[in-house]
Amino acid sequence: METLVNIYLAEDDSDDQIFFEKALSELPFSAKLKTFRDGEELMKYLVSNSNDKSNKNILFLDLSMPHKTGFECLVEIKQNENLKDLQVVMITCSFTKSIDFEQNMITTLTRMGADGFIRKPDSFEELKSIIETTINQLI
Repeated sequence: METLVNIYLAEDDSDDQIFFEKALSELPFSAKLKTFRDGEELMKYLVSNSNDKSNKNILFLDLSMPHKTGFECLVEIKQNENLKDLQVVMITCSFTKSIDFEQNMITTLTRMGADGFIRKPDSFEELKSIIETTINQLI
């Protein structure tokens, strides 16, 4: 029996949400997607549903969101006993493409408890590939 994967996407850009949803729908996963427009909405949902461990859960978390940033959400998730095992993949397009800066960012996020880091790609096909690779690594 195939594992159902709950995919959570916290992303304030509606176009990015649409591209992510379309990419996910074209991949060979039994996945259910729930989207959030800001960190506060995400955290309210996660806390109120933290006891539901029936499926595999993966969160794709944008670093730059209104009301509560991805950094703040990651800290809260990893400090919450019921949420700390949630797999979190940080996503961004807002930082410089400097190799050293990005490597330091990845190191910092990993130390904070992130399970992955991806830069939003320029093409739809690349987005599909990144999502597929990331989910395969985590399930």
